[in-house]
Amino acid sequence: MLATKDVIDQLNSLLRGEIAATETYNQALEKFKADAAEVELRRIRDNHRTAANTWRQHIHQFGGDPDQGSGAWGAFAKTTEGMAKVFGMTAALKALKEGEEQGLSDYENALKKELPMECQQLIRTLIPQTQEHIRSLDALMAQVQ
Repeated sequence: MLATKDVIDQLNSLLRGEIAATETYNQALEKFKADAAEVELRRIRDNHRTAANTWRQHIHQFGGDPDQGSGAWGAFAKTTEGMAKVFGMTAALKALKEGEEQGLSDYENALKKELPMECQQLIRTLIPQTQEHIRSLDALMAQVQ
């Protein structure tokens, strides 16, 4: 089943967000080596990696070519996380949380668009997962402070 260019563009936008999230968590993990938060941050990073791979499959399924990088969103995320790494663990966790909140907003906005049912279903599973990531980051910030 082929999708329109607008649908493929929307799916690639969501893919770029997941790639950016994966890259940002990889950066943050450097700051949290041997810290209790490392395991939780790895779990969340792996969730984003899985979501990115699933978006790639959807894009192929609907006749598109998945983007390879995170684009402008990734550059912004890297800059934000890089600054947070300089300023400490709490700042790094806040930057990750801001990224999760942006991802949640992106998913909620995507549901308002005409997307194939399979994509809508995926988004509906990723929204609660993203909300759970936000709660986890809040809990980690509470432990660090």
